[in-house]
Amino acid sequence: MIFFPDIDPVALRIGPLSIYWYGLSYLIGIAIAWKYLSVKGKRLGSVWDGEKVSDVIFYAALGGIVGGRLGYILFYNAASYLDAPLSIFSIWEGGMSFHGGVLGVTAALFWLSRKWGKTFLSLTDFIVPALPICLGLGRVANFVNQELWGAQTSLPWGVVFTNPAAGFIARHPTQLYEALLEGLVLFYLLYLLGRRARPLGVLSGWFLCLYGTFRCGVEFFRQPDAHIGYLAADWFTMGQALSVPMILVGLMLVLRNRVL
Repeated sequence: MIFFPDIDPVALRIGPLSIYWYGLSYLIGIAIAWKYLSVKGKRLGSVWDGEKVSDVIFYAALGGIVGGRLGYILFYNAASYLDAPLSIFSIWEGGMSFHGGVLGVTAALFWLSRKWGKTFLSLTDFIVPALPICLGLGRVANFVNQELWGAQTSLPWGVVFTNPAAGFIARHPTQLYEALLEGLVLFYLLYLLGRRARPLGVLSGWFLCLYGTFRCGVEFFRQPDAHIGYLAADWFTMGQALSVPMILVGLMLVLRNRVL
């Protein structure tokens, strides 16, 4: 087993200002994603100039943060925020839902597509290869925050978290499993898939399929949220319930073009 290292959740302190790893991870992720998409945009020519790349990153990030926070509240923890509504704005303390983030990004990109007169799927195909960058760094921040840990395990890489709520027992470091699968592996697979031109929506479809599959798999090793538990059969979680529709929509986008 591995004992959780003594990591301060605050990355930087500048006078009265505290910058948490959680917030810093998203800022770094957005910066790297912007750089990656800027390089990609230059390869695609005038269709994606620097201003358009900056706009799509800004609005997608805004939609992802707002949607992620609202999704977490609605899907996972509505009751506690009714008691302390101002804590909704304490994003640096954690509490984001990827599935809510997807809905927020979708809304932002749909609005941009109407504003620019572009097809919605052309925007999603452009941006999805960069999403694993933010996802992977966000999961590392979950690990630093000692949240969303896994079930008990006797495996040698089980982690004993110092958060009393984790029970001081060795647990699967599912945050790192997800950082690997939803971050590095997903980024690499989307990079390979995007190396040649594909029909509209196929790359977006693969993103949905692959993320949903990875998330469903890791959920088998993850401790369900205490206030929700399992939704059915002592194994089906909220994360899986929200991922299954993603897989189905993704399959529809891929198979409608008969391109696998």
